[in-house]
Amino acid sequence: MLKSDHKFDTLQVHAGSRPDPSTGARQVPIYQNTAYVFKSILHAEALFDLKELGHIYSRLSNPTVSVLQERLAALEGGIGAICSSSGHSAQILALFPLMHPGDNLIASTRLYGGTVQQFSNTIKKFGWQAKFVDVDNPSQIHNLADSKTKAIFCESISNPGGHVTDLPRLANIAKDLSIPLIVDNTAATPYLCNPFKYGADLIVHSTTKYISGNGTSLGGAVIDSGNFNWSQHDKFPSLSDPEPGYHGLKFHDTFGPYAFIIYSIAVSLRDLGMTMAPQNAFHTLLGLETLSLRMKKHVTNAKKVAQWLDSHPDVGEVTYAGLKTSKYAQLVKKIYPRGAGALFTTALNGGYDACLKLVNKVNLFSHVANLGDTRSLIIHPASTVHRQLTEEQQIEAGLAPNVVRLSIGIEDPTDLIKDLKQALE
Repeated sequence: MLKSDHKFDTLQVHAGSRPDPSTGARQVPIYQNTAYVFKSILHAEALFDLKELGHIYSRLSNPTVSVLQERLAALEGGIGAICSSSGHSAQILALFPLMHPGDNLIASTRLYGGTVQQFSNTIKKFGWQAKFVDVDNPSQIHNLADSKTKAIFCESISNPGGHVTDLPRLANIAKDLSIPLIVDNTAATPYLCNPFKYGADLIVHSTTKYISGNGTSLGGAVIDSGNFNWSQHDKFPSLSDPEPGYHGLKFHDTFGPYAFIIYSIAVSLRDLGMTMAPQNAFHTLLGLETLSLRMKKHVTNAKKVAQWLDSHPDVGEVTYAGLKTSKYAQLVKKIYPRGAGALFTTALNGGYDACLKLVNKVNLFSHVANLGDTRSLIIHPASTVHRQLTEEQQIEAGLAPNVVRLSIGIEDPTDLIKDLKQALE
C-alpha cells in the first residue's frame, strides 16, 4: 500500500493503481465502456445530486482515466486532477470555473503558439480576454490587472524557447491580486519542477508530450493544489455562489478544497464534453511509469546537444536555460535543480533559408508538430506551429524567421550531434 512519503519513482508506477478486484489483473484495465449500472434508484439519485461520488457516464468519469488522474495528482502534490481530451482542452477546463463574460486573465508572452492563438482569439467567443505580459518583467502585471482579472497563466519551461519562469515571483503577485496562478508544467513535468511548491494554485499538462512520451495518445490534465480560497472577495461565483444546475448547491461551501475538482466533473465535463478516452489514458499510464528515467536522459542529451550547437560558427543563439551562459542559470539551480528540460530554440546565422535547409537535411530528427517524444524532433515555428501569430508576436515569443525548435529525445547524443553537423554543413 502506498504511503505519503513514497518517492517519485515509486509513485509514477503505483499511485492510483490497485490489482483488479475481480480478475487480479495487475496492469490497469481499459474500461472501454460508456455507462455504469446503478445499485438502485436511491443510489442513482445520490450520484446525480452529488451526495455520493461514483461513475455515472464516461463523459464525466471512467475508472481507467481515474487512475491516471490520481497518479498525476500524487506526482504533482495536488489533491486531485481532471483529465481531458488534449492539452488545449485542459487550458479551457482550467479557466472555465473561474471566468465569466467580461473577465480577463494575464498570460505570459512566452507560450506555445497555439495557446497564444487560443487566448488571443478563440476565448473571445466566451467573452473572455487575455492580456499578455513578459514574465521576465512581471512588474507590469499590477498595471494590467483590474477587478475582472481572474488568473495569471504561464509555462514553467516555455514552449518553444525553453525559457524558465520565476514561479515564486509570479505566485507572490497572484497572491497580492487574490487570483490563482495557473502553470502549464508540460515541458518541465513534475519530475523537473513542482509548481505547487513555489506557490502555484493550478497546474495544466498536455499529457500528449513527456507524460506519455511515446507519441501515441492525445490528452490533457488539470491538477488542483487545494490551497486556493474560492470564496474570497466574491471573485469566483461559479464555485462560491449557488449553482442553478444543482438546485442552488454551493460548491466551495459543500466540497471545500475539492470544489474546483468536483465542479470540473459535474459541470465542465458534463457540458463541454472534453473527455479523455480510456484507451489514451491507458497508453499515457504506460508512458508515465518511466517518466523519471526518460527525463534524466532527455536532460543529459539536451545539455550536450545545446553545448555543441552553442559553439558552432553557423549558430547565432541557443536558448537552452541549462547552459552556464544562460541568463536563467541561477534560477535553474533554484527551481529546476534536476535540469532545464529538453526543449529549446536555435537561431541560425543564415536566416530563414538556412532553417529550412536544416529541417530538410536532418535524418534522425523528425519534422513534426509535437514535442516531448522519445525521438528527437525539429520544426521551424514561424512557418508552422506559430504561423498564425503576427510577426510581432513571433518575435516576442523568440520565434524570428531564423529560429528552429528542437525537442531532444533519448537517443545517443553523439548520433544526434552527427546528424545536426551533417545537416548544417
